[in-house]
Amino acid sequence: MASCITDTLTQPPPPDFTADDYGPRSNRWHAQSLSRGAAGVAILHGVRAQTGHAGWEPAYEWLRHATADTLNNGSGAGLWFGAPAVTHALTTAAPHARPASLDALDYSVADLTRRRLAAAEARIAACARPTLSEFDLVRGLTGLGAHLLRREPDGHLLRQVLTYLVRLTDPVDIDDEAGQLAPGWWSGDPPDPGSPASGGHANFGMAHGITGPLALLALAMRHNILVPGQAEAIGRINTWLDDWRQTGPTGPWWPERITAAELHADKPAARGPARPSWCYGTPGIARAQQLAGIALPDPARQQTAEDALSRCLADPVQLNRLVDPSLCHGWAGLAATVWYAAVDAQTTSLHTRLPHVMRLLIQHATDATPARSGLIAGHAGIALTLHTMATGTDIRWATSLLIH
Repeated sequence: MASCITDTLTQPPPPDFTADDYGPRSNRWHAQSLSRGAAGVAILHGVRAQTGHAGWEPAYEWLRHATADTLNNGSGAGLWFGAPAVTHALTTAAPHARPASLDALDYSVADLTRRRLAAAEARIAACARPTLSEFDLVRGLTGLGAHLLRREPDGHLLRQVLTYLVRLTDPVDIDDEAGQLAPGWWSGDPPDPGSPASGGHANFGMAHGITGPLALLALAMRHNILVPGQAEAIGRINTWLDDWRQTGPTGPWWPERITAAELHADKPAARGPARPSWCYGTPGIARAQQLAGIALPDPARQQTAEDALSRCLADPVQLNRLVDPSLCHGWAGLAATVWYAAVDAQTTSLHTRLPHVMRLLIQHATDATPARSGLIAGHAGIALTLHTMATGTDIRWATSLLIH
């Protein structure tokens, strides 16, 4: 099935925008997106070439398509879009390649990372709350750190990012609606786009929340990449997750986010778990804590995280809340998370659950949605997850999700 889906992604699509269409919503920018476009599809073809299941030309063709326009290195750029996304795609899809443009791309990503670090330092000095995009995986420093972990694990810049994430866990001395109960990653952003800020919120998810930084800190520690305070920062995040873990009849769960009102009430408004997605649900949160347990090491925490994930997989009500097969929100993300968690697991419970999750992914892999080609939110991610499970490949494409 992975090959069948890949066969629908052999050629980049013809342009569906005009030559002078440079607006922020133009489809021309999708090419440099891991989520929706050519950068993500190139990773699929590159991994297949590395495992001997295809030639290199499809990967090169999609990479050429991804670099057809000037790469974005501004406020919207991050691991999933723009210069960092294309650099990450090139590093993952064609690790042997050394095109003349790679030095310029590395410089561009390093420059962006330093600018983001400087802005974060100024924000911390001003005792202000961070935006999610300052630190998250999609656009923030966690995502840039994930790329550096793949591209330059021994570099000084990655350690600067890790040091920033340690500081992110320190409380912010500010008299606002959230107050002193709020952790350092409490964001001033509204909990939902378009809604009033109302004191900001804390986000628990892997894509935009604190479990992304937790996973990066843990993965770096697992590779013996250490900065002062790293273990303590992991501990502070874990304690927060412990405090907000809820107990339900089918197992533990976490809210997707909490507001200032919920913080002061010491109780989430949600009455049960939402969909079991990688991006916001129990699977991503549990995988991050499993990685933390492995890195510290803390076998009890690792076991608790694995139990939470296993019990989530045994709940048909939660599983039925998934409505698409994508990596970000759907079956592929769940399957990939469980796949990598099972590889690291202390017990056999996740191995026992994995075949059922794989069957569900295969059942839904060709659903009508998503109608996109990309890795994170499209068909390429579904195909790559299936390919990984079928071949057992250990190529680290899932660094873009911080699950491996």
